[in-house]
Amino acid sequence: MENNIKYFKGSFIFTFAALIFGFLWAHHMNPGSEFKSIFVVFVLSILEVSLSFDNAVINAAKLEKMSALWQHRFLTWGIWIAVFGMRFLFPLLVVAVFSKLSIIKVFDMALNSPNDYAHYLHISHPFVITFGASFLIMLFFNYFFNSEKKVFWLKPIEKRIALLGKIKGLNTILTLAILYFTSSFIGPNSRLDMIISGLWGIGIYLFIDGLSSFLEKQAENTMTKPADCSPHFNLANHCFINFLYLELIDASFSLDGVLGAFALSKDILIIAIGLSIGAMFVRSLTIMLVEKKTLKEYIYLEHGAHWAIGALAVIMFISSIKEVSEIITGLIGVIFISASFVSSLKEKDNG
Repeated sequence: MENNIKYFKGSFIFTFAALIFGFLWAHHMNPGSEFKSIFVVFVLSILEVSLSFDNAVINAAKLEKMSALWQHRFLTWGIWIAVFGMRFLFPLLVVAVFSKLSIIKVFDMALNSPNDYAHYLHISHPFVITFGASFLIMLFFNYFFNSEKKVFWLKPIEKRIALLGKIKGLNTILTLAILYFTSSFIGPNSRLDMIISGLWGIGIYLFIDGLSSFLEKQAENTMTKPADCSPHFNLANHCFINFLYLELIDASFSLDGVLGAFALSKDILIIAIGLSIGAMFVRSLTIMLVEKKTLKEYIYLEHGAHWAIGALAVIMFISSIKEVSEIITGLIGVIFISASFVSSLKEKDNG
């Protein structure tokens, strides 16, 4: 137990500092609301962890293939992107686009006119969430549509799905079909914007995944050549692309939480603090999974995480046209992860 806690020391320190800042900020903005704000921070951090537990498993699977240097960069550079970029800057940029105001004016709006700020975020919700849903459903299909897969968790289902991997481009076709079907439920004035958002999600996934696969093959090929071929460049490029891949996955996972958090608070800094604490613990959990080789020991965890991703993507598509509680989203992810963990334990005992 003590060995596991060491992975979370940085997260606990960050949490302590963040709670102090949140308390002081709440006192500055609205004296008397300090403990209410801290409670909101606590709830948001728990929601973020529950929504992103499967994200930690996916991250760990990618990080295992990266060098120790890039693993460290994921925890350091990556957390700044996750905390400042996705939990603070991204909502401001979204509102700036839809309100056609400068980001400085939007920041002022967030601090002084939170209801107006939340209104613009609500307008942007279907388009932003569709981008994330399209990206994640592509990730789900790509994992299970693999005719060369040898390990199966839900064998009757996964074996049949794996055979679909022989049909090239089926993952893209199915995602486009889901996107078109979902867009038919919203008004004609918004339908095109929603489809374009989904196409961006599909396009970026295909680009990053294709580039990652290409550089991985290049790195493997150069490793078999003489030393003067200098494989480090290809390997570094591959790690960098995987780093971007991980950040995009993290961004897609966080979209629902970032947009849904305004149901609990209109204060952008309180929201950012709560979500950032959750993001820190997810990062720490990811590093623990990598260093303890957990995915090799519990062989079905990655399967459970991808089923959770598929469920999350479907829920995100639904939430683009109808509100869905984050509690439902979080519970589905926890159920899949827990079930795959129990199955892994049984397989481990039988082996």
